[in-house]
Amino acid sequence: MNSRAASAITFRAGAFKRRIAWVFGLQFVVLVIVCAMGIYNVAPWAAVIVLILITTLLACLATQHEWRTIRSLARLMDGWSDDKPDPDAFNPQRLCRHTDADVASLARGLHGFATRIAGYNQRERNFTRDASHELRSPLTVIKMSVDMLADEAELSDFGARSVRRIHRASRELEMLVEALLVLARDADTPADKERFVVNDILQREIQAAHELLGGRPIELRLEQPASFALEGSSQVFSVLCWQLLRNACQQAERGSVVVSVEPGVVSVSNRPGPVDADAGPGSSGVDRHGFELAIARQISDRFGWPLELQTRLDRESVARIHFSDPLPVESATTESPPTPLRPIVGPQRR
Repeated sequence: MNSRAASAITFRAGAFKRRIAWVFGLQFVVLVIVCAMGIYNVAPWAAVIVLILITTLLACLATQHEWRTIRSLARLMDGWSDDKPDPDAFNPQRLCRHTDADVASLARGLHGFATRIAGYNQRERNFTRDASHELRSPLTVIKMSVDMLADEAELSDFGARSVRRIHRASRELEMLVEALLVLARDADTPADKERFVVNDILQREIQAAHELLGGRPIELRLEQPASFALEGSSQVFSVLCWQLLRNACQQAERGSVVVSVEPGVVSVSNRPGPVDADAGPGSSGVDRHGFELAIARQISDRFGWPLELQTRLDRESVARIHFSDPLPVESATTESPPTPLRPIVGPQRR
């Protein structure tokens, strides 16, 4: 029914220009007649001036009347809200029959654009709502099953290695799902805010990142010349640090991955170790391109934590996160102060 009504409404191209031309054409004719009346003393000059002013005023009113359709579209665009888009506000069926075809074409384009945005927002909300439960539940089952298998006393060495691989893969998948859900959440939706100590989160993530080494001779180390707290989502900060740690561990073949906490700054650096004399030029490291840095960049931009990436001459890669409003540790709700973390070295390959 709506499509039939839309097809029944036809708009003439150039109607706006023709009506404006008629307005200024009639104004010109009236001005010529009035001036001729004044020149030939048919009417006094006072009356001529009054008629000229009246003609100009009527022309302005007619022009504003013809401009009302474009003005209404401009008001709709000013009142457009990304949170609650209303595609029907740009419905071409609301236009009057004498609307110019160009204006109607603009309204149809805006209507289609608004419809696509509304559909995209709805799909995004549905995905975030459903994925938050449907993706986390299987991961929880997998983690619980892996923990139960790891406690089996009769588990063979091959089975133990398989369990560790499953545990590592489930951990990576869990953090990836959390990162995607953080990015899929609406930017205007406030995250759960709390006060947390940055050092505590980093210690936990470094302990979990030990599984990413895969037997490579890499040292994971946390340097804490400073400690500070943040007010925000500890989950978001944990996801951000995990992405940087995972990228550093993937890019390294040997050496060390160092996480340093400085006043208002957290840095993750990949320090390659010395190259063997009989090794080739490309054996000092690998180039595994992932999207961890892309996810970390989007999270840092979303929450206002600037991310700085730097590669030094000694092949050291540094990712540095800056925080504009660090808080003292005493203001965070923690049970105990952070304890020093001993260096963790991955097991050597046999």
